[in-house]
Amino acid sequence: MSAGTRLAGTPEPMHFWKGAGGIRIAGDLWGDPGGPLVLLQHGGGQTRHAWKDVGITLGAAGYCAIAFDARGHGDSDWDPDGRYGQDVMVEDLKCVVAALGKRRPVLVGASMGGGTSLVAIGEDHVDATALVLVDIAPQIETEGVNKIQAFMSQKPDGFSSLEEVAEAIGNYQPHRKRPKSLDGLVKNVRLGADGKYRWHWDPRLRVLRRELDKRQERLEACARNLVLPTLLVRGGLSDVLSEAGARAFLKLCPHSEYVNVAGAAHMVAGDRNDVFGNAVIEFLARAVPVGGEPVQPAHEPHAHHEGPAGDINDVP
Repeated sequence: MSAGTRLAGTPEPMHFWKGAGGIRIAGDLWGDPGGPLVLLQHGGGQTRHAWKDVGITLGAAGYCAIAFDARGHGDSDWDPDGRYGQDVMVEDLKCVVAALGKRRPVLVGASMGGGTSLVAIGEDHVDATALVLVDIAPQIETEGVNKIQAFMSQKPDGFSSLEEVAEAIGNYQPHRKRPKSLDGLVKNVRLGADGKYRWHWDPRLRVLRRELDKRQERLEACARNLVLPTLLVRGGLSDVLSEAGARAFLKLCPHSEYVNVAGAAHMVAGDRNDVFGNAVIEFLARAVPVGGEPVQPAHEPHAHHEGPAGDINDVP
């Protein structure tokens, strides 16, 4: 199943890997394949294309940067059974890591992808060299989450034109200057047989149950278990991760570093790619230097806390 036909000009994936249950995962690669591996995971409703500029920057610095579409997004397969919870996303990540030769990666995750990364490391599913969380932490703001859900749920019957799509995105991101050309939208939508444009993602993502209390408990336990170099990046205008939420994470993971990007909202990399890219490069140059050895954990983790049983869905 898919949202419809890919529009002309939509970039073809450079690579495909098999995820959990045989789901096909689409991805792109930038830089030296032999450089330190950096896996970039997008937020809910986004695609691998959100990381293009960051991937190019990382590649130019000597890293092997790979961004992939989460299941149900972009050019990756939709799950026939509608499975899009955090646990199956972690399984997909493990499959991609295995397909890449089980190299120890840096995990960079925004929003949904950050939750996946935090669980993957905090519950010992992936042996990573460093972690970068982008505008996500255990404690998030309900108001911001509701706005994302409202954006993803609008126009379930489709948009009549790309101009309507542009208007919807502009209303959701009023702080961004609207592009003069609609060409950049082609990768975000598909054209249905009825002539309507629909988002690239599986609409079943809109109805995922949200259990924020259980989600927070689980991610807090994961944060306490982190011993690897960790960077938290917050958008200064974010309504999803507040300054209080960021500070709460720093208490859970006191060795982590923190960058607040002024002028950026929840989609930090897209809003201030220059500042974000420089912050990540500066962090990785110390934590996982090109041509050098990754920094070793400096201390033992807190006592391990098991996350609640069950598949808790992350929020975008």
